[in-house]
Amino acid sequence: MSQMNSTRLLPIQFFLLGIPGLEHLYLYLAFVFTVVYITSLIGNFTLLFIIRIDRSLHQPMYFFLCMLSSIDLALSSSTTPKMLGIFWLNSHEIYSEACLTQMFFIHSCAIMESALLLAMAFDRYVAICNPLRYASILTKWLITHIGMLTVSRAVALMTPLPFLIKKLPFCSANIIHHCYCEHMAVVKLACADTTFNNIYGIVVALFIVGLDLMFIIYSYVLILRAVFRLSSKEARFKALGTCASHIVAILTFYIPVVLSSVVHRFGKMVPIHIHILMANVYLMLPPLLNPIVYGAKTQQIRNRVKSIFSNHFICPPNVRSNMMKDCSMQH
Repeated sequence: MSQMNSTRLLPIQFFLLGIPGLEHLYLYLAFVFTVVYITSLIGNFTLLFIIRIDRSLHQPMYFFLCMLSSIDLALSSSTTPKMLGIFWLNSHEIYSEACLTQMFFIHSCAIMESALLLAMAFDRYVAICNPLRYASILTKWLITHIGMLTVSRAVALMTPLPFLIKKLPFCSANIIHHCYCEHMAVVKLACADTTFNNIYGIVVALFIVGLDLMFIIYSYVLILRAVFRLSSKEARFKALGTCASHIVAILTFYIPVVLSSVVHRFGKMVPIHIHILMANVYLMLPPLLNPIVYGAKTQQIRNRVKSIFSNHFICPPNVRSNMMKDCSMQH
């Protein structure tokens, strides 16, 4: 009887512990995370704005890049504000509904990003292996349907998670040893057998990461075969150069995922703050680096950023014209 009284379906609030063991560094972490978050917002919004106003960038690759930036914005904004609340304001409480919503967006955005990286690999494959059919294959209709399928797959796979957790009985413990509501961190608080939740999470992760990564690798095998058939070295470097940004984006996304999974499964002696920091890197690094990498490697984006910066920040057109008038009057 007492056991049933101490068990309820879901706590009203969860307590996000943050990063246990690094409490003395919270102010430094808060500063670093704030800079990273603001830089991510500026970079991704700038990328979206440039692609929106520059009609020469209205091409399949940049449409996919717009989708990737939108997902990165949603991914970072679903976690970082609460983390900054913990570090800056010591605000650890989060309502259960908000926790489940955060969990849904975190994992859904990660699945969408994986799908977008696969779509961008397909884009590079068509551009290099079938350049004459590029425009006829990657039509707006196909790009729109790829985007819809990306969102639909993530929503379909992640919608069961909150409902599965709501069915679990929870005891008095409501402390999550994490900075955000990660699925397994919440499941560990349940007072019942969570085998199905564990299996579901592992199967989805292996299905998404394994299948998407396998097709990405296969695409690049075909791309490399096509590139090495080119006659000149210059043509080879140019073809590979168009893939450089995408390769960096793939490594930025998948390496932290794989390392975090390996450490979580096999690194029993690794301190918990290392686990949590790696999980934070996995969520915050792609939104930070993707706009920087694509902006640095894409000449059209780089030139547009320079023109906007020089025209509107260094010397606005009206100021420049007035200066020229004043100078002519003096002479």
